[in-house]
Amino acid sequence: MPRINPIDPNQAEGKAKTLLDAVQGKFGRVPNLMKTMANSPAVLESYLGFSQTIGGGSFSPALREQIALAIAGVNGCDYCASAHSAIGKGAGLGEEELQANLRGASGDQKVEAALTFAKAVVTKRGWVADEDVENFRAAGYTDGELTEVIALVALNTFSNYFNHIAETEVDFPLVESGEHAKV
Repeated sequence: MPRINPIDPNQAEGKAKTLLDAVQGKFGRVPNLMKTMANSPAVLESYLGFSQTIGGGSFSPALREQIALAIAGVNGCDYCASAHSAIGKGAGLGEEELQANLRGASGDQKVEAALTFAKAVVTKRGWVADEDVENFRAAGYTDGELTEVIALVALNTFSNYFNHIAETEVDFPLVESGEHAKV
């Protein structure tokens, strides 16, 4: 049972209704994460804006989902593991790769370097070593891409923590995150 009740899009009012209607129009449905964030339209609008803006960055949709999965794995977020697995499938990723991504691994060395760096940012709470940055760059990534990984970590950690606190009901095919880094 969720700690924060989701807003029913059919009963939403004002800014929350406008935002939820826009999500419905864009995705054909309103995920529980967004229904729950709609309790504060400012939070939902910020999340949607950040997601849309970083979506226009240099990473492919598939790589953004792979990074999101690695972060969900580290943070033990079943909601995000489930959502990003479903979205990742839509971006062309296979089941085996998605499961590897959740562990921070990949069949592609360059992708794995990005996942390893993202995991380091999360586990070291931003205090990465020079070696972490050097390994990321050695895989062929730029400083702009390094900056985007940091932004993706922030965005996905926010949604992971939001789901932990809200106990958002998973409304995607369930994928367990595995690590469950609960304190």
